[in-house]
Amino acid sequence: MKALSLAISLLAAAPLAAQEFPSLFDVAGVAANDVLNLRESPSAQAPIVGTLAPGATAVEVVGADPSGRWGLVNTGETAGWAALAYLRQQHGSEDLAGHALTCGGTEPFWSLRITQGTGAHFNPMEGGAEDWPAGTLAPGGGRSDRFLIGLGEGRAAVLSRGLCSDGMSDRMFGLEINLVSHPGGLTLWNGCCSIAPR
Repeated sequence: MKALSLAISLLAAAPLAAQEFPSLFDVAGVAANDVLNLRESPSAQAPIVGTLAPGATAVEVVGADPSGRWGLVNTGETAGWAALAYLRQQHGSEDLAGHALTCGGTEPFWSLRITQGTGAHFNPMEGGAEDWPAGTLAPGGGRSDRFLIGLGEGRAAVLSRGLCSDGMSDRMFGLEINLVSHPGGLTLWNGCCSIAPR
């Protein structure tokens, strides 16, 4: 949880940048016989907590440190900092429209997989799974950090850019979700989402 606290404090201190997260990146400039290290904090001297292969693609970066030189990436059940000098952003990947979204929350545990414009699969873990229709993300009031998506009659979700923790691991996410479901009684589900391909 030390890494989680550090990530929250660093990202909270970061100035508003032109670059929006989450976004997908490809590893670039790393030799074929080398790896890109993920570090406990945004420093080349920090302990290594994971690695990315030289040909890794579609790496989800959920935020940057105040210097803009390090990006926060998930690895296993924790998150680590990668030097952004070795990551090339995929064109347009910060635009959330069109991305499939993998979301979930705890207490109670639930998961939601959204394929925009097609459908969504909701699994509340303690009940029966359901398939819903899904619209596409629409910006909220002209803002670039809030989005709304319809999920069939009586259901909608609001997604917000920003640091999000699942509360169970040291993994970090770049999107928070608040899912409201009305059928059978008004229910609010809170959690985090990822745009990383599954």
